[in-house]
Amino acid sequence: MADFQSLIKEFEGEQVSIIAGSVDPAERASETVEKNGITFPIAYGINAEETSRITGAYYDKDRQYIHATGFLIRPDNTIETVCYSSGTIGRFRAQDLLNLVKFYKSKKTS
Repeated sequence: MADFQSLIKEFEGEQVSIIAGSVDPAERASETVEKNGITFPIAYGINAEETSRITGAYYDKDRQYIHATGFLIRPDNTIETVCYSSGTIGRFRAQDLLNLVKFYKSKKTS
């Protein structure tokens, strides 16, 4: 999340909103927000198993959490691309996603 926060102005300049979700309870999510200076919305208390069923995110039954999953949503609210992680690596990086948005926008105007 800190990675995306570091480029929040650039995303806003591209008219892209960042929204995060967490299985953590409110108190723990608030700690993450404070620690990383997060200014974008973070949903908390998400039901990991149900969200995994709906989105296809990888669910760790033993630890009861979802591995990082990212969605780039088009302005018409359909999915452009998704990144599913099945471990500690394999997730969107903020700069890569920002570059992808700029690439898609350049293709649309050419």
